[in-house]
Amino acid sequence: MAGKRKVDPHAMRAAVAAVLPWLDGGDQPARPVLAEAVRSTLRTLEQTAPGHTVEVRVPPFAAIQCIEGLRHTRGTPPNVIETDPKTWLELATGRLSFTDAVADGRLSASGTRADLTTLLPLVRF
Repeated sequence: MAGKRKVDPHAMRAAVAAVLPWLDGGDQPARPVLAEAVRSTLRTLEQTAPGHTVEVRVPPFAAIQCIEGLRHTRGTPPNVIETDPKTWLELATGRLSFTDAVADGRLSASGTRADLTTLLPLVRF
């Protein structure tokens, strides 16, 4: 992760705290607030499980590569996880399990290594 800025856990926690009302059924936060929560949690995952085996996509805000193993360099990665911002933040905060998100069709996971069960949640409130 040379050249990448470390995520301040307090800043990440504050960014996620700002979107908790939305996760609990309130109004969607402003786009910059939502973007910061998604990006900071994805960067935290990237730091927690460094590597290039799995690509985690949360459009339209960010995509990261994580988990040690074979490095992917061209074309579509063999292990991809993709979901929407709300589902991602529910996973990151432990409000939703990875297994339930897949079963409910709220998250797509392709590839034998596309499983974040042991890495989530990233923060609890």
